[in-house]
Amino acid sequence: MHASLSSSLKEVLAGAATSSPGLFTGLLVNSTVFLLGIQILLKGLTPAGVAHSWALGTAVYSAFGPGGYAMVCLYFILGSLVTKVKLAQKQKEGIAEARSGRRQPGSVWGSGLAGMLCALTALTTGTTAPWQIGFVASFVSKLSDTVSSEIGKAYGQTTYLVTTLKRVPRGTEGAISAEGTLAGIGAALGFAALAAIIGQVTWQGAGIVAASAIVANLFESFLGAVLQGQEGSEWLSNDVVNMIQICLAAALAIAWSPALG
Repeated sequence: MHASLSSSLKEVLAGAATSSPGLFTGLLVNSTVFLLGIQILLKGLTPAGVAHSWALGTAVYSAFGPGGYAMVCLYFILGSLVTKVKLAQKQKEGIAEARSGRRQPGSVWGSGLAGMLCALTALTTGTTAPWQIGFVASFVSKLSDTVSSEIGKAYGQTTYLVTTLKRVPRGTEGAISAEGTLAGIGAALGFAALAAIIGQVTWQGAGIVAASAIVANLFESFLGAVLQGQEGSEWLSNDVVNMIQICLAAALAIAWSPALG
């Protein structure tokens, strides 16, 4: 019996280290991580947000293994940290994230819908290409957007509406600043490079991912400037805009990917 259990454990551990472990292993590993890290997770997520993140994490680990899972975890950590940059100042100005940055289900899917769709498609089709590069692009795009927005609100000296280049207050939908834009581009390049280092994409793929993220983020700014806050567009919340942005980033990366050739 002992030998049988030891053999089974070794098989599970070996499977967990593969690039696409499958649903059973993903469920086991992700549930263990959430159980052990629940107190930390609740600092950045509402209870409902934790439940939805669990579903996302399970799908990602199942389809893209520890490397893909690490991408999501790092996004969560880095995104949470940058949200807290000059938080008191942003709260005073009324431009801080709600709940001090703790994410609810809408925010989870505003960050992870495209990644979830890519993961489920990879699991359903039994192949990671080209869905993996789409998955990576979606999270690179979202981290870049978060960094750009939060750094711009914290340090942007002059902010302009992306459609007219008219000066507007910090935190205005569709507003950009030099500080935030440069920070966002740096985040896209850095996170894409990290994805290449851990084997989620090739270096050529990292370039495609970074370009897709930057284009999608620019589109998101235009969308915010043109439609958000307008009469009849109440449905277009920040979470919905984010979903559109990350899906666009994923779609561009997949379309530009050599894996389609």
